Amino acid sequence: MLRTQLYADPAGRFLHDVVLDSCRRFPQKTAIIDSSCGRRLTYGVYGDTVESLARGFVAAGVKPGDVIAIFLANSWEFCAAYHAATLAGALPTLLNPTYREREVRYQLENSGAVLLITDAPFIQDVNLSSLPNLGRVYTTRQHLSGADDFTNLLRPAPGTVPTPSEASDKVLAALPYSSGTTGLPKGVMLSHFNLVANVYQLVGPHCSAFAPDDVTLCFLPLYHIYGLNVVLNPALILGATLLLMPRFNVSQLLALLLTEGVTTMPTVPPALNALAQAAEAGQFPKQHRLHWVKSGAAPLAPELARRFTALTGVLVCQGYGMTEASPVTHVGYLEPELYKPESIGQPLAQTDCRVLDENDQEVAPGQRGELVMRGPQFMLGYWKDPGATAAVLRDGWYWSGDVVSRDDQDFYYVLDRRKEMIKYKGFPVAPAEVESVLLEHPAVRDCGVVGKADPAAGEIPCAFVVLREGVCRSGELEEELCLFVAERLTHYKQPREIRFIDAVPKTASGKILRRELRKALT
Repeated sequence: MLRTQLYADPAGRFLHDVVLDSCRRFPQKTAIIDSSCGRRLTYGVYGDTVESLARGFVAAGVKPGDVIAIFLANSWEFCAAYHAATLAGALPTLLNPTYREREVRYQLENSGAVLLITDAPFIQDVNLSSLPNLGRVYTTRQHLSGADDFTNLLRPAPGTVPTPSEASDKVLAALPYSSGTTGLPKGVMLSHFNLVANVYQLVGPHCSAFAPDDVTLCFLPLYHIYGLNVVLNPALILGATLLLMPRFNVSQLLALLLTEGVTTMPTVPPALNALAQAAEAGQFPKQHRLHWVKSGAAPLAPELARRFTALTGVLVCQGYGMTEASPVTHVGYLEPELYKPESIGQPLAQTDCRVLDENDQEVAPGQRGELVMRGPQFMLGYWKDPGATAAVLRDGWYWSGDVVSRDDQDFYYVLDRRKEMIKYKGFPVAPAEVESVLLEHPAVRDCGVVGKADPAAGEIPCAFVVLREGVCRSGELEEELCLFVAERLTHYKQPREIRFIDAVPKTASGKILRRELRKALT
């Protein structure tokens, strides 16, 4: 029997309205602490900032349905720009701040962004010309020639923000990009209803230990749906305090645990492993207030969860989900009688799950099958890609591609991935995207990319490369290929190993036999 319940009815709720409700309820309480600049914003100040910024967007020419791109590290400006964009009726699309030029241009062009919120270090080496829709660029802290200052958007502006013309389940509230198993990343269309429903699922009774008096530390990137809708939105909707770090740093994190009284900290397995190592070295503070940690984005080894708890006294629960689900579908529990760190937990409230065999027949508990789900948190579809949408959304059910089993208590266990995705430190890497870049190099005739198990990263991308006739294998060429990819793709997509082979194993239809490549790694 499922334990979780909804926090409230999400029907008809718009994300910015729910956040602004908190700003009116807790005006003197600290909403956000930005460790990158030391600024602290109360809920009252944050609400005023969001409303001013939304009017600034409207005054700058933003219309309902326009796409606003946010290309920033974790910061108060990211948070305010995101909520203000939705209040202005716009659709925020969120860019990874480590992206290289080709990745930035692809997302801006594919999304049709009309306005970009960023900072000089992120775009000083990016050519933004010839993008058909991009009209305005604003930088937050460091000025760049040709860009406007973010503060201009916060100046008093006439007029009001538009009233939504459609219901909350039709109006999009986020357009994150998710790495697909083939080709380039796809925009995931998430509505206000999707996001609010998932927050209400997460913070509802008997689900997670989130509480209004929490100080929640967030080093998870806010551009990622995990940071956005498992950390930022729940914290502000509950009235908790959100402590932002621009990136994961062990020594800074350990200091913040004490100075800011951190109580909760969503994380990923590689970061948890680094913190466990710090605890083993005697560096984890004994006077901390941290009472639970949530792990997601990649499989959590049960041994790591138990080791971290033994070293620190902090309980760890695992969750499961995907960008297409806003993102959470399953959660684990902290109570001793229900604590199963090897499991991804039970489905959230109103999340229906089926485990199907290859003939699409439901299997019994303990049997393997593909996890198929439906619920209020699932996306409307992929941006401008009805074919990809139809491949995963069928009759209202989302086909995950993950092979699972469930026990007689309805706890689920991930056994395998049908998808080809590589998970590097929790970040998804599509082999096809890396392969397409390698194939641009004049020395490469063919290639295949797979994940290789790694104790620190979970998996690392490993490329098998077939060279053109007359090209000699060498360590220098291996370094050249790595640099070639590094100039074009962000750090987590770059191959950590390159192996030269005579031919890439393929099926008769030309599909890469990745299992054969993975065998070669053992």
